[in-house]
Amino acid sequence: MEPLVSIITPSYNSKDFIKETIESVLNQTYKNWEMLIVDDCSTDSTQKYLKDFEEKDRRIKVIYLEKNVGAGIARNLAIEKAKGRYIAFLDSDDIWNNKKLEKQVKFTEENSYKFTFTKFQKISEDGKAYKMIVKAPKKLTYNKNLYYNHIQTSTVMYNQEILGKIYMPEIRKRQDYGLWQKILDKTNGYGLNENLMYYRLRKNSISANKIELFKWQWKFYREVLKLNLVKTLLYFFSCIIIKIIGVR
Repeated sequence: MEPLVSIITPSYNSKDFIKETIESVLNQTYKNWEMLIVDDCSTDSTQKYLKDFEEKDRRIKVIYLEKNVGAGIARNLAIEKAKGRYIAFLDSDDIWNNKKLEKQVKFTEENSYKFTFTKFQKISEDGKAYKMIVKAPKKLTYNKNLYYNHIQTSTVMYNQEILGKIYMPEIRKRQDYGLWQKILDKTNGYGLNENLMYYRLRKNSISANKIELFKWQWKFYREVLKLNLVKTLLYFFSCIIIKIIGVR
């Protein structure tokens, strides 16, 4: 029997994109999944869409929060309830290729990997695809990923039966990076070099604002990983160089 995959999706005011995101899960060739969506107190019509999808498919389960807590804590609430062998992440504005789960589960199972991720392609806010496809490192270690976060959230899958439930640090930004480092402290990560995810670039997102991104990167090294000043400077400037020049 195919192992169950628990898909973790935080949602906040996602009415413009959440329908396409959920449909990319419903269209998966791999059928043994549950989708745990945590709505972080949306104030737009997101919850209406979520209730409609809940009624259509029992595999979709929505947790409605009464107070906004941020994406990291929202994901942790879903991780706590996840029943699958594998935990996968899909953000509420990203899209999966319809064979994403099928191919990644096969890649993970056949190689006995515990932590995997894939290539992805960036798309604009209105869904237009950019030419560049971001490769996935063949093998990733804890130390290598300190220089630059090579992993995009919506490509990830990890084995919670073996690794246990691993939670994101409760911070507003870079919490996904914190989780990857926790996992990489236990096992190496392995990249499936197929483009199986479409990452939407939002105009006002922190990932589109390099100055804000670098501020949070510094805080992440110092306050989350507790690195000393010398190591922080080393990894911080490495991250800037890689981000600006595009060297991987």
